[in-house]
Amino acid sequence: MTKIVYFLPMTYAHRLFILVYEGCQLLDVTGPAAVFGAANDAAGRAVYDLRIVSPDGGAVTSNSGVAVQSHRLSGQPDTLLVVGGSRGLPAVIARADVRRWLQRVAPRSLRYGSVCTGAFVLAAAGLLDGKRVATHWASCAKLAERHAGLSVDADALYVVDGKVWTSAGVTTGIDMALALVEADLGAATANLIARHFVLYARRPGYQSQFSPLLQAQTEAEAPFPKLVQWMQDHLDEPLDVPTLARRAGLTERSFYRKFTEATGKTPAHFVERLRLEAARTLLAKGLPLKAIAGRVGLGSSARLGQAFERRFGMAPSLFRAMHRAA
Repeated sequence: MTKIVYFLPMTYAHRLFILVYEGCQLLDVTGPAAVFGAANDAAGRAVYDLRIVSPDGGAVTSNSGVAVQSHRLSGQPDTLLVVGGSRGLPAVIARADVRRWLQRVAPRSLRYGSVCTGAFVLAAAGLLDGKRVATHWASCAKLAERHAGLSVDADALYVVDGKVWTSAGVTTGIDMALALVEADLGAATANLIARHFVLYARRPGYQSQFSPLLQAQTEAEAPFPKLVQWMQDHLDEPLDVPTLARRAGLTERSFYRKFTEATGKTPAHFVERLRLEAARTLLAKGLPLKAIAGRVGLGSSARLGQAFERRFGMAPSLFRAMHRAA
């Protein structure tokens, strides 16, 4: 049986509020709530006192038509999360009573944050000024434009800046909730929950909202999605234009043109991005630079370092120090 390591006090349940409103995104609510509920099950006690709250209390209808039962805003949370939802967002942002409540309780909480476009609600209350934050990829530019006092990380799944935790779109709320559980109860508990949810993998916050593979799957036409999957599985092999053109069944000139049109990147640029995304994951696992360079097809530590710093703005050694898995 997995041993539970407690970082939270065992004398009382951690008060965790999730703020919802009419038209909110249902999965922003139920995804994190399910994680915290599973943490209680794993611990065998109420580690989290989970409360769904809303401006007026009662039944709140989500964007999918499913109603969520809620308490009216009151009390002081230890952790506060605001969910996203494009339909009801303008109305909840416009409510002065919600802003006042947030301004009162958030600074006194141990941590607060948002899922998806819930960042707009916190920003409107002045609670994200000076912070690096995440939100849904489609809303990053709008958030940065409306609130110049914060820094939007358009590439991250979730961002932790001091006591402020913000996540990108929809399912990334689950990733962030698992990270919160790990901070509270340890990695073993978070991993146990992830296995119980049959997740493919636990995604770290620094992982991009759009992987190169997902972009190819959603934007490119055949044969490129399958080709990109093959490339991802063979990063340590030569991935030059002649090789890739042969696998795609195209002439080199035709392949170069069609691939660039389909992905928005030249084959060389796309391959480098695949390799650096893989290198970033391996760095967080603590593998030596030379071994990583070989596994992702970048040849040497020096070449890996140059490409990594050009892409991510920091040396691989610094990234590893910041994100090495516990």
